[in-house]
Amino acid sequence: MNIGDKVRLVHSKEEGIVTRFLQNDVVEIEIEEGFRLPVLKRELAVVSKSEDQFFRGQKGSPTVEKSAESRPVGIKAEKGIFMAFVSLNDREIALHLVNNTDWDLPYSLTMPTERHQRGLSGGVMKAKSSVKVQDLLIKDFDDWGTFVFHCLYYTVGFAPERAPFSKRVKFRANTFFKNKRKAPLLDKDAYLYQLDGDEKEKTEEPLNAQTLKEKMFEKNEPDTPTPTKVERPAAVIDLHIEKLTRDFMALSNTQMIEIQIKAFEQQLEKAIASGMDEITFIHGVGNGVLRTELHRRMSKHKNVKFFEDAQKEKFGYGATKVKIK
Repeated sequence: MNIGDKVRLVHSKEEGIVTRFLQNDVVEIEIEEGFRLPVLKRELAVVSKSEDQFFRGQKGSPTVEKSAESRPVGIKAEKGIFMAFVSLNDREIALHLVNNTDWDLPYSLTMPTERHQRGLSGGVMKAKSSVKVQDLLIKDFDDWGTFVFHCLYYTVGFAPERAPFSKRVKFRANTFFKNKRKAPLLDKDAYLYQLDGDEKEKTEEPLNAQTLKEKMFEKNEPDTPTPTKVERPAAVIDLHIEKLTRDFMALSNTQMIEIQIKAFEQQLEKAIASGMDEITFIHGVGNGVLRTELHRRMSKHKNVKFFEDAQKEKFGYGATKVKIK
């Protein structure tokens, strides 16, 4: 039995994850909603991965991971790999890995020592998923050491080839606290660090663990929001599938529609955010499925004033102009 193992109480149906070992042969396990229980080791049975998968299938319980069929086709989110540190109390922080990309990531997270490396977590993070790694003590912040993250990029179907990704991270307290915000997918406030971001690390003097604890729980003054410049899209957006992807010949009709709708939503939101008054989408005539779906979504959008068929002499009923509030 090791930390991170899934276990079941022998005399009940309760299940949980081993978080640490206590004195007198007592094991602490974490059950639903982050609640922790001290349990005698002899009262626990380790749940094997094969058994867990079998009974999940028998019970028909929902799985967190998305299937290949339900995942959006085409890689849109190229970046978005995070380490998220969520405060549990005034002594502990939970480390999560977050994959907010559209890639599946075979990965490993290790911590090198003088002669070896210590494995912290490994496996496959599905696209748009997260995994909890471990709980860390705040008082040991100076001894956390260096984290080393490695991953490959994989997705079903056609996708551009990408080289393996590696990142070494050594946190400094002076910068650790400047990144507290809502963590993607977790929907919790966390000290967030993007592993595949472009920002350069600043070399600053580290703080000690006591200063770290004090800064975590001090009341921060609200930061003055920095205006974000949104790229202004073209006045006319062509949603024909051959304009959106080079691999359209390998896609089904449903997959094509998904890509076209996602492109429509992205460009509409950019138009709204950049202050445009109107934007035109060329969707073609076809069987009318795409046009109907776009009109349905626009009719419910709070920032759309009205929409109408555009440039009938040029496009017939194959284009729609959107007037933005």
